[in-house]
Amino acid sequence: MIRVLLIFLLATLPAAAAERFITLASTTSTQNSGLLDAILPIFTSKTGITVHVIAVGTGQAMRIAQNGDADVLLVHHLPSEVAFVASGHGIDRRDVMYNDFVIVGPSNDPAGVKGQPDVISAMRAIATSKQLFASRGDDSGTHKKEQELWAAANISPTGSWYLETGSGMGATLNLAQVKQAYALSDRGTWITFGNKGDLALLFAGDNALFNPYGVILVNPARHPYVKAADARSFIDWLVSTEGQAAIGAFRIQGFEAFCPNASNLTAKLRDRTACPADND
Repeated sequence: MIRVLLIFLLATLPAAAAERFITLASTTSTQNSGLLDAILPIFTSKTGITVHVIAVGTGQAMRIAQNGDADVLLVHHLPSEVAFVASGHGIDRRDVMYNDFVIVGPSNDPAGVKGQPDVISAMRAIATSKQLFASRGDDSGTHKKEQELWAAANISPTGSWYLETGSGMGATLNLAQVKQAYALSDRGTWITFGNKGDLALLFAGDNALFNPYGVILVNPARHPYVKAADARSFIDWLVSTEGQAAIGAFRIQGFEAFCPNASNLTAKLRDRTACPADND
């Protein structure tokens, strides 16, 4: 029996050792929404390349890639992505898709966010009224966007009303639900969040809330262990007609959660009807 087991194990070792895979550093929004689970098997079936995912906040994903511990980066904070490439940590950044951010909060909306003319006015209404606001505080793409919005509103959020979780979007929304606080969320996570309770989507639609995602090859010149050829195959597929169709076909409760835009981001940002996920 032992001999049979050893023969079996030896026979399976070459297949395991021959597995082709790449490591993708990406965000919790792409993983927790179910998008990656939906599209990655299509790529693997086509190429034989498995994609191992590290799902963290954008800032942490970039640090992982900067250390050479990933082959590909898929994140959502354009200024950071541009800086990542400019500093030589990555090459060949490409637009992939977008969705948007939304402000959620207590359905009775004590700060009067709903109906504000723009997102900056909405953020000011929260800060002026000192209503609780739950922030991820984790250097994620969502946290970076939130900081940009506070800066544009000339507000430095501090005090007992400002709650930093240092956690992911789900945990932050859970705190917002318990504390009846406002929060900034990506739309995909908000749709899939199962503990909404009395929280409601209160503000969306401002162009400042657009949330583009980019894919970047980790620079093989800096990290010789990067699987550049297979990583390029993944990037090329992601922005191909087939990859973009797979992204566009993904739905969360009937919503097109991520809108493919590999070919023309600017035009689609101008046309808010281009993606059903932008429509409330």
